[in-house]
Amino acid sequence: MRIISGTSKGKRLVTPPGRAIRPTSDRVKGSIFNSLGGDVAGKLVLDLFAGTGNLGCEALSRGAQRVVFVEKGKHALRVINKNLLVCGVHMSAEILNTDVSRAIRILYERGEVFDLLLMDPPYRQGFVQSTLGELETRPIYDEGSVLVVQHDRRESLPDISGGWTILRQRRMGDTLTSFLRPKPLRP
Repeated sequence: MRIISGTSKGKRLVTPPGRAIRPTSDRVKGSIFNSLGGDVAGKLVLDLFAGTGNLGCEALSRGAQRVVFVEKGKHALRVINKNLLVCGVHMSAEILNTDVSRAIRILYERGEVFDLLLMDPPYRQGFVQSTLGELETRPIYDEGSVLVVQHDRRESLPDISGGWTILRQRRMGDTLTSFLRPKPLRP
């Protein structure tokens, strides 16, 4: 696992032993960021279910202004901190050590608004649906934001007709990456 592009290009990221954390492969990560194009530089980014911090570190390397990493696993937190130091981007990062639902509430109460939201939850455990519901209840995005959701190809997105529009989807092996844009917020 390495940083693909930007100021930290080629830096090898720390990966945890075992299978407790499933980092996004370089191939899938490359596909995500190639699809986003230059739409990362200067952006405020939220990395939900951050795991190793792979996606957020890539965003920072590509010029994101700031990334908030959300991760509740203690071992994963150590890995994220190491990866931020390896890439030299720790000054532009914040780590919230809590579950995603609570983090969204905290960020909403702080009045945070993100341009890019990255979500790579454990597959087939209902996190996609619950997180989308939490985001609709507490919008920490605006009409121009993009939400990138990685999920198992056999795990369809929940009914998102109320709050999100699917811009595109890309399948790579068992991973389906969905790019969503929020529908206009109701007053």
